[in-house]
Parts: sequence; structure tokens; C-alpha cells
Amino acid sequence: MILELDRLALGAEPGAPLPPVSAVAAPGSPGVIAVETESTPTIASLVAGGRMQAGSGRLLIDGVEDPARVRRSVALVDTPGVAEPFAVMSVRRIIREELAYAGHRSSRSAVDTVLAELDLEPFADVHIERVPTALRIRMLAELALLREGVEGLVVTSPERHGGSVPAWFAALRAISERGIAVLIITSAAAAETIAGILADTPALPAAPALPAAPALPVDTRPAHRNEPTLPAAPALPLESAAPSTQESPRS
Repeated sequence: MILELDRLALGAEPGAPLPPVSAVAAPGSPGVIAVETESTPTIASLVAGGRMQAGSGRLLIDGVEDPARVRRSVALVDTPGVAEPFAVMSVRRIIREELAYAGHRSSRSAVDTVLAELDLEPFADVHIERVPTALRIRMLAELALLREGVEGLVVTSPERHGGSVPAWFAALRAISERGIAVLIITSAAAAETIAGILADTPALPAAPALPAAPALPVDTRPAHRNEPTLPAAPALPLESAAPSTQESPRS
């Protein structure tokens, strides 16, 4: 699958909610969009993922304008206010909720299997806010790929969690090389770093698409949401490092 943004924009300059952006995300070749201001990354992600209609420009999937297919095939990953986990949720709980949402069994053994596959066992009971950025982004991306029909990812502002841009980009590039279209919405500084990485290391030939996690028993319960809705975090002591972040309703 190839996802292409052709001068997508929302509003008019100056101060447009989304100035014109263009990028191509294809298997083996992640797309990168650099945007600034607090709300623009979320707006750009919603537009790129087909959840919000742009005012101008074209959103193409395999060369065709098909917003419905974009919504079915592209998952939003860690998008603030839309598809991000609460800061104080544990890794184990996030995995359990995402497995259930994707239609897989979410038993303790199933969660343990995913923890092992993603090398997250030492972080199983750690709040997601304390997980290194590269591990966080890889985990959320891999869990999104467990959903039926997902062929592409729009990853929002990984740089906001700190850490090394080369580290989290390497995780997303590896996913892209498995045959997944990956679009990264990030800051200008992070985009410049990524451009340098791509200039120094040519893309590898795309490998056949592989499952993100081991095959798990499918739950027959129907899903009712377009994006995972993670339940509110339980009450925590005052010394918790950060408050939970509420999610807005999905479209």
C-alpha cells in the first residue's frame, strides 16, 4: 500500500490549521511531514488518516482518492487526544486492551507472549510515560498492526517524548521494511535528523509483510470503535509522575 499526501491543507495562510503538506509513505520508504505549533501534528494526522477532510489537496491510497479505504487501512499511532494511552497506564494493561480491541484473546498468557515478542518484559508493570521512546513507539505501532486490515500507520510526534530520534526512527523504518506504509508526523528538527539518516543509509529492499506479533486466538466479540479507546486509569497516589490524559471521542 502507498499513502500519498499531495499538498493537503486546511485553511489558508497565514496561521492555517494545516499549511500545505506533501509526502509519500510506501513499503520500505517511510514518509515524513514536518509541522510546527501545538495542535498541527494532531490535525495533520487526522487528515492523513482520513479522519478529517482537508480543505484542499489530495489524499491518495495506491494512486486513488478513497477516504473510506484510508480509514479502514491506516491506523493512528500515539496521536495526542485521539489515540494515545494514558500516561499512568502500565505496559501490560495497554497490551491487554489493544489485544481485546483487535479481536484477539487478552489473557495473561497472551499478554506475556506479546511482552516477550517485543522485548518488553522488564517494562511490563511500568507506566508508559516511563518507557523509553523507541520502545513505546515500537510497541504502539506493532499493536496497531494487530487490527484486521491495517496496512499503514500514521505516527504522531514521537519526538515529544524525548529520547533519540535515530532510535525511534529505526524502529519505524524496520516496520516499513516489512511492507507497511509508515507516515511520521514530526517536528522540523526531527525531520532534519531523519533526512540525514536516510541520506547516509539507503533504504533496504522491502521484505514480504510479516505479522507484527505471534498469532493469537481470535475473540469472537465484535469491535465497535474505529480507534482503540483505552479506559480511564485507576486512581493513583499523589506521587504519580504525571496526570492521565483524557482521550477525545473517535470519529
